[in-house]
Amino acid sequence: MLTETAGLCTAVLAEASREEDWTRPAHGLDWSCRATLDHLALGLVGYAGLLTARPTDRYIALFASLDPEAPLPARLEGIRIAAALLAATVRGADPRDRAWHPWGHSDATGFAAMGLVETLVHTDDLARGLGIGWRLPDELCAPVLARLFPELPDDALPGHSPAETLRWATGRGTLPGHGRRVEWAWDGTVR
Repeated sequence: MLTETAGLCTAVLAEASREEDWTRPAHGLDWSCRATLDHLALGLVGYAGLLTARPTDRYIALFASLDPEAPLPARLEGIRIAAALLAATVRGADPRDRAWHPWGHSDATGFAAMGLVETLVHTDDLARGLGIGWRLPDELCAPVLARLFPELPDDALPGHSPAETLRWATGRGTLPGHGRRVEWAWDGTVR
């Protein structure tokens, strides 16, 4: 699901063809669109590294970034590569493998869900910042909500799409009766 989602998201982002567009802020973030895309690559590769090294108390020392001089198609290819690295690491992990994350020691399915959340919400941030009409796919949002946000209030989901709920859960929107979450974290612990 990671590689398919990255393919879908990068196809959406390829609609922003002008390089200068990528210097503007991503929607709701202090980062430029270019920096947000780089953050996404770093996160995907970082999750693969954590699951490979399996530290119990720290981040790993591997950092990966996109070539800032590369044209947009090459940077988007970098996102697909990063997602493929995480997907391969998840497939190759033993079900007993665990690794540290500040939001809960996790297993392969947890790191896959983290990669999906990063890819989905940052594509949404980028699409909104770049003025691309796109909507988070409910069918991709629902499983990550179930895996990483078990604390959601009972009234957060009924009557709201998984996409709206994921945006709210990650501090990017509101739901009736629930203001914007200023501080949030997912729960990556194994269940």
